[in-house]
Amino acid sequence: MVRATGSERALGVFPPKPNAVEELFGTPKVVIGAVHLPPLPGSPHYEGVPLDEICTFAIEEARAYLDGGAHGVIVENHWDIPFLKPGEHGYETAAAMAVVTDRVRHATSGRVGVSVLSNAAECSIASAWSGGAGFVRVNQWANAYVANEGIIEGQAAHATRYRSRIGANPVKIFADVHVKHGAHAIVADRTLAEQTEDAEFFGADVLIATGSRTGDAAALDEVEGIAAHTTLPVVIGSGISAGNVRELLPACDGVIVASSVKDNGRWWGRVDAAKVRELTAAAAKAGVVLP
Repeated sequence: MVRATGSERALGVFPPKPNAVEELFGTPKVVIGAVHLPPLPGSPHYEGVPLDEICTFAIEEARAYLDGGAHGVIVENHWDIPFLKPGEHGYETAAAMAVVTDRVRHATSGRVGVSVLSNAAECSIASAWSGGAGFVRVNQWANAYVANEGIIEGQAAHATRYRSRIGANPVKIFADVHVKHGAHAIVADRTLAEQTEDAEFFGADVLIATGSRTGDAAALDEVEGIAAHTTLPVVIGSGISAGNVRELLPACDGVIVASSVKDNGRWWGRVDAAKVRELTAAAAKAGVVLP
């Protein structure tokens, strides 16, 4: 399947806006690497590692992605497990994420984003704006769902007002439609098409399709279903590998990669630039223009 462009698809539920993927990366299809940070100050697994060392780790991971052909990275506090609900994160999380993001941005040539787990939209925006990042990922933008952290409500209303209040409107929102690690039981009567339109209607800039958990690939019919009901770019946010990227990329505008390009194939491993090159080479055969 070759994906239709925004102009070829039906008018969406929100006034048309510029393509955020092209604005951020200068190309219509992208590969973005997820930098899974070690435990940060304030989290259960943090053992007093100086922030300089965490920054060095993040820069090394980001460079491995970029050297392998990725267009950018997204900095994520993955080792802050178990994750807090939105609004419960301390000042130390926003401060650490902003510092790490800023260091990564200055040390690399790629575009940088931020994701503060779980679903901490305002904290992500604060970190991104302070650290010079261009986008954030928000797992639940509209509606509600049941997750490991409990009942999680959509963050769009508060996050967009906070973004405006601090002057951070240039920060783009990458919003999941069906989020990982959660059951949409509360809104089980809503179709995929309706939930896709909800996320666009609430002001997202890019929509994300995922599998059921970290490392699980999104099903092709799910990606195509989201793409068919939005004028926004669609990015796949989990489970991408060198083996499936050629099949999935024609249906979307980009992919976020992590586990499959780690040295041990797990999220806590180190990024292997050779594995990234293998994946980006496959992506190039699917139409991605590498940096």
